[in-house]
Amino acid sequence: MKQEFNITIFSENHIGLLNRITIIFTRRKINIESLTVSASALKGISKFTIVVNETQDRVMKVVSQLEKVVDVMKAFYHTNDEMIFQEIALYKVPTEALYNTDKIEKMVRNAGARILEITREYTVIEKTGHKEETQALFEQLNEFHVMQFIRSGRIAITRDPIERLSEFLKERDAMFDALD
Repeated sequence: MKQEFNITIFSENHIGLLNRITIIFTRRKINIESLTVSASALKGISKFTIVVNETQDRVMKVVSQLEKVVDVMKAFYHTNDEMIFQEIALYKVPTEALYNTDKIEKMVRNAGARILEITREYTVIEKTGHKEETQALFEQLNEFHVMQFIRSGRIAITRDPIERLSEFLKERDAMFDALD
């Protein structure tokens, strides 16, 4: 049965790695719902967070194949229940709508959003939350003709108190030390 999975890939930052990673998903005909790349807690290590809607068996196979990519140090997969995650959304609405009614102000307050910038032509609103929450605010604000809308990819950390990459690196280093 398909469900949403979060695939986390740790690597050094090398040119072309993103292309090699996405090719693995393309060949398996797996759609990437969200992709975010950032620095990790470990210096010099990048963290890819990829969201897919797929069966566990297919996700396990993809993670196994990802780990065979030369520049990938380690890859993991988790269900949403095992992760803490958020997305950020920005909405640009006409400022005129703020002056004509207090509905936008109430929507912003009720959604836990905030206003980032107000100009004569437009107002930019920011909302952090799950995809469903940011989409719901978009639908409400669209009553006032949202001029622009963007939602980031998912950022996520595990609920597990131990950083699994750190544990993997310790085990790997211990194995190399034993060989010396």
